[in-house]
Amino acid sequence: MDLGIAGKVAIVTGGSRGLGREAAMSLAREGVKVAICARDPETLKRTVSELEAFGQPSLGISADVIQEDAPQRVFAETEETLGTVDILVNNVGGRRGTTLTETSEEQFQEGYQANLFSAVRFMKQAVPGMKERGWGRIVNISSIYGREYGGSVDYMGAKAALIATTKHMALELAKDGVLVNCVAPGSIMHPGSSWERFTNQQSPEVVSEFIARNLPMGKFGWPQPIGDTVAFLASECASLVTGACINVDGGQSRSLF
Repeated sequence: MDLGIAGKVAIVTGGSRGLGREAAMSLAREGVKVAICARDPETLKRTVSELEAFGQPSLGISADVIQEDAPQRVFAETEETLGTVDILVNNVGGRRGTTLTETSEEQFQEGYQANLFSAVRFMKQAVPGMKERGWGRIVNISSIYGREYGGSVDYMGAKAALIATTKHMALELAKDGVLVNCVAPGSIMHPGSSWERFTNQQSPEVVSEFIARNLPMGKFGWPQPIGDTVAFLASECASLVTGACINVDGGQSRSLF
């Protein structure tokens, strides 16, 4: 299927590995020029080489998106090298605390900075140009634990707030041709993921019990379906989809809504 986005320019935060890398790969397969940002220069360099194998220029920017000046710098470097930004994928996240009583206020703030405020700052950079051109796609990576109970208190709260912010922006920007959606992954296994650490740190019996209780497919998810869903939401094929939060979880979530 031709998604109609060849030649567009995208930014993917946290795009050097895991779900961000897969989102960048799926976009690059469609002919999108992709800029990725992450903290590790070596991983960035390797991923940029993989992206460029699809035939379009790519860019890796070393940045910590929690820093307030990072979005402006990432956008400036991207637009100077690849052109104006049509697609933004906010992928950076991760938990910082555990339970309410065991999570410090500093961990709460760090969790919200990573999962919510970094995305808000990037969206503020993206929206004016997208509105002016009458076309834009923003895809925020939330979690099924932003829709129902699960994960640490800071992570769950920030991901729920990201879904709410996505809905608010979607309704505000729909008339301007800028579509804003969420993807909510379930338990996705990839190198360096929390679920890889879980399987390495727990006994086989504990891991098997978790899978039997939580994962109807009998296995952890994998990154490519996340990336392909992001590419679809970034495309012309999703031109009537905005304000949605799409679970990609193999049936793991239990909520009806």
